[in-house]
Amino acid sequence: MFYQKVMEYCKENNLTVVAFERKCGLSNGTVGGWKTNGNPSLNTVIKIVKATGVPIEKWVEGLV
Repeated sequence: MFYQKVMEYCKENNLTVVAFERKCGLSNGTVGGWKTNGNPSLNTVIKIVKATGVPIEKWVEGLV
């Protein structure tokens, strides 16, 4: 699940979810929505990739 990948990234980088959302240009509460409502859109994943420098393959690995 994408939510879990974000939680792992935040833990490894000592970030709160709010700080992650700001860093990636996401609205407040966006990540929390993935906990119950699935995965982000491709456009959102691209924003996350650009902001974090983590390759898209790492973010989507195991989701398909």
